[in-house]
Amino acid sequence: MKYFTIKELTRSDTASRLGIDNTPPASAVKALEQLVDHVLDPLRSAWGGPIHVNSGYRCPELNKVVGGTPYSQHQRGEAADITVGTRSANRRLLALIKRLDLPVDQCIDEKGCRWIHVSHRQGRNRRLYMKF
Repeated sequence: MKYFTIKELTRSDTASRLGIDNTPPASAVKALEQLVDHVLDPLRSAWGGPIHVNSGYRCPELNKVVGGTPYSQHQRGEAADITVGTRSANRRLLALIKRLDLPVDQCIDEKGCRWIHVSHRQGRNRRLYMKF
C-alpha cells in the first residue's frame, strides 16, 4: 500500500455525522489491501497524480443509509468509488483503467463519470465495464 491508507478507505462523513461505527472487520481490511495492491496503487502510479476515494468500505448500516445495493462489494472491502476531480478527467482515468487492463471485477462509470466505481476480489475478476 503505497498511495492509499485503510483510514481513507474507511472514512465516511455520513457515518461520522450519524454516529455509525464504520470499522471494518479483518476480512474487509485484507480485501481493501488487495484492492489497493492490485488496482488503486498501480492506477495512481500510472495516473501520476492524486486519486480521491469518495467511498470505500461501508458497514451494512452505512451501506443501507447511503442507498447501496444489499450485496454491495463495498460491504466486503472489495470496492471503492474514486474521482480525480472532474467528469472529463474521470473519463481519462476510466480509459487508463481499461488500457492498463487492471484486474477489476467491476468498473462502473457512475452518472456520466461523476465518479468511477472499481472493485477487485480474491480469485477470478470478471473485468466487467458498465455505465450507470
